[in-house]
Amino acid sequence: MQDYVEQIDINQYLPLIIDVGINVLLAALILIVGLYIANKVSSIINKIGERYDKLDNTLFRFLGSVAKYIILAFVAIAVLNRFGVQTASIVALLGAAGLAVGLALQGTLSNLAAGVMLLLFRPYKVGDFISAADRFGNVQEIDLFTTILKTFDNQHIIVPNSQIWGAQIVNHSFHDVRGVDMHFGVAYKENTDEVRKVIDAVLAAHPHILKDPAPFVEVETLNDSSVDFLIRPFCHGEHYFGILYSIPEQIKKALDEAGIEIPFPHRKLIIEKEQ
Repeated sequence: MQDYVEQIDINQYLPLIIDVGINVLLAALILIVGLYIANKVSSIINKIGERYDKLDNTLFRFLGSVAKYIILAFVAIAVLNRFGVQTASIVALLGAAGLAVGLALQGTLSNLAAGVMLLLFRPYKVGDFISAADRFGNVQEIDLFTTILKTFDNQHIIVPNSQIWGAQIVNHSFHDVRGVDMHFGVAYKENTDEVRKVIDAVLAAHPHILKDPAPFVEVETLNDSSVDFLIRPFCHGEHYFGILYSIPEQIKKALDEAGIEIPFPHRKLIIEKEQ
């Protein structure tokens, strides 16, 4: 009689045991497949960034991680559903928590969004000289939140990406050949053709100034006390600053040797003696 009662109890719970076992197996299968898919998708996205030189690996590593954790989140929800857990409330709770975190980290998320745009569109890259966010320097590093610049006086500047993306960006290294604009004024009494010859000679003697395109030397403005020349030699980008800071002195010396006056502001004082 006791054996019969025990057999009845086992038969009563057998469907539940089978159902739980099936759910456990299915949950384990979903988890294994989900982990495989998440890792595979992350790996594919990472390889896209590694395959093409023009794409930034940092961005694709980030996108790969985001894709992986999104897939794992859906996998976790599917596993909980297999055990009859109501996930609607959990999703709502996570959404509310995400909204609260997003509001608390507005600045950080703004930098993140700007970093994604910078890495995606790449207006500059590591090694470029840029002017952005009222800063000028050589780009040392670009990540999802900040851009690190090194100035000529070896300052280490960390600029939030949102300040860069939301303003004008000047990439001084984008083009291989650059024009170097300089201005010089000479006295009205001087012969402009002679002045041009002196300046052309200085530019022609410089080893880093290109012959093609030819330097541009022309009168730009007739000021109150001077005739102003615009001088624009062309060079490769790596020689830009060397020319910008060396040519003015060389032209000044050449004009002095040629006896050409470089005017400076004069003030004439007239004193009248009262009778």
